[in-house]
Amino acid sequence: MKILKIAFWILWRVWFYVLMAIPIIIMLPLLLISIASEKGYPYFFKMARLWARFILFGMGFYYTVKREQKLIKGKSYMIVANHTSMTDIMLMLVLIKNPFVFVGKKELVKIPLFGFFYKRTCILVDRNSSKSKNEVFKRAQNRLNQGLSICIFPEGGVPDDESVLLDEFKDGAFRLAIDHQIPIVPIVFPDNKERFSYTFLSGSPGKMRVRILPFIETEGLTIDHRKELKDRVRNVIYDALVAFDKK
Repeated sequence: MKILKIAFWILWRVWFYVLMAIPIIIMLPLLLISIASEKGYPYFFKMARLWARFILFGMGFYYTVKREQKLIKGKSYMIVANHTSMTDIMLMLVLIKNPFVFVGKKELVKIPLFGFFYKRTCILVDRNSSKSKNEVFKRAQNRLNQGLSICIFPEGGVPDDESVLLDEFKDGAFRLAIDHQIPIVPIVFPDNKERFSYTFLSGSPGKMRVRILPFIETEGLTIDHRKELKDRVRNVIYDALVAFDKK
């Protein structure tokens, strides 16, 4: 029985990467045209949402969403969530219709096909380089000035210890939100770790619950409020995760 389980996990993980590649290959000409200039990004974003739906459906995942507040079309937001799985990317794309740009770790560039487009459409950060972090801030500001939203997983990566419910938050998302006076959208993914964690021999098809919490306004805040804002957002996400665990 254990051997069958291990065989399923190996094949299922390989299938995940096959699913990532199929829509990219099918839409390749359109994808290449859409990334030729920054003006094409909204069209790329629509195709990315189709890509994400294809993967979630193909992996046997389905989701339920509780929205406590809705995004306004054409408005910029700072979107933040807990981060435990690569499927966080797909689920976020499916959930949010407002075009946004991910700020993410540069290591994902190594994934064939996906990495090519990831490098050219997302804002990459090298966590070990202060120069890289400053460049990220400038690029994110540019995207916000274009009317896009930004999505950051403020833990700065997935904790190595999977028993950690929510790691400490980095400052970047909150500094940007204050500088641009845009609302923060806190989102909770309580099941993605169980469904598809970074542990290779783990996971299963099933339900992914999502809760989009009430937005947190930054209007009138200054950079001196950064830590207070960061702690407030982390607390509301943490409390929501704990509430899910009790159900």
